[in-house]
Amino acid sequence: MDKVNFEELFQSFSRLRVGVIGDLMLDTYWVGKVDRISPEAPVPIVSISGKEQRIGGAGNVALNLAAFKLSVHALGVIGKDDEGEYLNRLLQHHNIHTDFLVLSKSRPTSNKIRIIGRNQQMMRLDSETTRYLDADETKTLLDSFDRYMDVVKPHLLIFEDYNKGVLPEEVITYCIARCKRDGVITSVDPKRKNFFAYKEVDLFKPNFQEARDGLNLPYAEISEPLLRDMHRLLTDRLSNKISLITLSERGIFFEGNGLSRIIPTHVRKIADVSGAGDTVIAVSSIVYAATGNLELMAEMANIAGGLVCEEVGTVAIQPDKLIKECIALLGNADK
Repeated sequence: MDKVNFEELFQSFSRLRVGVIGDLMLDTYWVGKVDRISPEAPVPIVSISGKEQRIGGAGNVALNLAAFKLSVHALGVIGKDDEGEYLNRLLQHHNIHTDFLVLSKSRPTSNKIRIIGRNQQMMRLDSETTRYLDADETKTLLDSFDRYMDVVKPHLLIFEDYNKGVLPEEVITYCIARCKRDGVITSVDPKRKNFFAYKEVDLFKPNFQEARDGLNLPYAEISEPLLRDMHRLLTDRLSNKISLITLSERGIFFEGNGLSRIIPTHVRKIADVSGAGDTVIAVSSIVYAATGNLELMAEMANIAGGLVCEEVGTVAIQPDKLIKECIALLGNADK
């Protein structure tokens, strides 16, 4: 790979206009201590000492993008409720535009409440619906999406699917077709339910388990020939340009434009893998949109995913750390 001037590359990200469409969520943490068992049932009593709410789901991808000081819009459907109002404010606080978000009176905002005691998760409570959007909600979302495309004229649209119902096949197909018509790059971090709905997307980023399950392949050890077969099978079904398959501790694989390679992970002190996939799809998408360089895209996404795994909990990438790591591990062209 040719040397890259990473300072100039990171400055170029700020010129991008990016939309993230999918399942937006609120992550709520109730933190406390446990010192006794309930007399009512054999369960621990958690004495709550603090509460925190964070942006989750597709919003975490937008949060990663906003860290690069680019223009990012969150697109999707949230509830017209207290949780939705708080999530809206959180997004705006982190410089994520919400002008084209759809508010629903009948669809609650997804809220995942994690109860933490003794420095570990004791329970998770999910307040949400996973039903697909109905016909009226679908039309409202697509109308809002069209306004976004007309007004903002984005360079890139990222689909973030958590199987919560905001991305039925009709929405996926319509949005990809509109992006192709307008010359907008598309990328997706898929889930099993709509795995093969993302036809003709530019960048398809499953993890290895998702790809194997989606293709209904038997268990086999990770190898480059197997991954190349996966890419061929994916492109046969999806006609996607690029496959980017994350391999956990083994690294990341990419194939497209006649190029393919496994890029191994760099040695890290792993604290928590939560949110690493969000960081990988965010970084890979903007690097590809800015440069069209697949090897650079995969190298930088691999480094970024490793960096966030060093932090506890779901966190957005820190661009200053990423640029230092890229220079240290990949080199930097002279100015």
